[in-house]
Amino acid sequence: MDKQAQQKLNMMLQGIAFRMTDEIDYFEELTGEFKSGVITFPLTCRFDNGKLKINFEGRNIETDPDKIPELISGFSGPYDKVNIFYKSRGEMLIIEADNKNVTMKTKALEEDRENIIKGHADGGAFSSRDYLIKPGKADKLLKAIGIMAENGKIKNDMIRKYNQIDHFVELIEPMLKDLMKDRSELKVVDCACGKSYLSFVLNYYLREVMKINCRFTGIDISDGVIDSSKKIAKSLGYRNMNFINGDIRTLLYENEKGETVQPDLVISLHACDVATDYALAYGIRNRARGIIAVPCCHSELLNQYSYEPFENILKHGVFKARLADVLTDGLRCMILEAFGYAVSAVEYVSPLDTPKNLLIRSFLTGGFDKRKYEECLRMAEKLNAEPMLIRETRKSLS
Repeated sequence: MDKQAQQKLNMMLQGIAFRMTDEIDYFEELTGEFKSGVITFPLTCRFDNGKLKINFEGRNIETDPDKIPELISGFSGPYDKVNIFYKSRGEMLIIEADNKNVTMKTKALEEDRENIIKGHADGGAFSSRDYLIKPGKADKLLKAIGIMAENGKIKNDMIRKYNQIDHFVELIEPMLKDLMKDRSELKVVDCACGKSYLSFVLNYYLREVMKINCRFTGIDISDGVIDSSKKIAKSLGYRNMNFINGDIRTLLYENEKGETVQPDLVISLHACDVATDYALAYGIRNRARGIIAVPCCHSELLNQYSYEPFENILKHGVFKARLADVLTDGLRCMILEAFGYAVSAVEYVSPLDTPKNLLIRSFLTGGFDKRKYEECLRMAEKLNAEPMLIRETRKSLS
């Protein structure tokens, strides 16, 4: 390919690199076909352990997304035609380049969703996406938690729930592997567990797919959901799961002997409003090695905060509500960091599936930082608010 075509290819690949960086949790793979006459040379690029790994012409190259344009356009020089396929969840970008033209088109993988839905309706089979919690293998689990019907088909009204919990597992799998280093067993607590979808799915995946020993404790204030979860665990033969009626605001994590111990992972999915704060405070108070939360509802700060410089913006209720969401979860991340956690916040499913689609991941890497905590207090003071997580964590410091 001539220099002009390589430059055009480089420019289009820059867009690919930006998207890859921006949506790394949805990135699936980048592949290529480099054609010289009738011979085609394949290129593969996958994300592994925080790095992109490219295989081309017998070479294995470890790189970062921003280096992709220069590398691939550089590879293209000796070839007549290059096709690049960038696949993320639900979408494929296709670049076709030769000396005459360089074009890019988007292929919305709507057939993925249609095939999933059709498969659910017709036979419970999946034709495109590689699910981690697979029908056929996890049928007993999926039926027990109400996602699959007795005929082996995913219920139409549970497709979104199924996608959510499967992608949740996909996003935290690397964290699970890190938490298992130098451990013979993983201790997991599900705060405000409700129907315990996550606990049952994670227990299945850890035990039966990853072959990891684990022990689960689900906590909720509702006797009804605790009794229901106990029955499901019994039906599945999950003797390593325990469900207790309790208040996560005061509980400490204990082992079978009643001794206070450090949990490996605290999780919370869609705990409503300040229940998410109680779950995060539970993880902080017990010095959990990992804390994962998918928040739901943000009415507390919405009803508290004001900020004079934004007065003319916040007079519109919809803007005030949206900003309350961001401020609430932003403060939560700041507080976790103050208590020694490395934190990331990502969208874990499409906002079309649920607007409550933020996932907060945190991994304990250090100790309490008084300066950072005071920054949180000052931020809250500027907002004329006192969020629940600040009130709860103050207790642990007193």
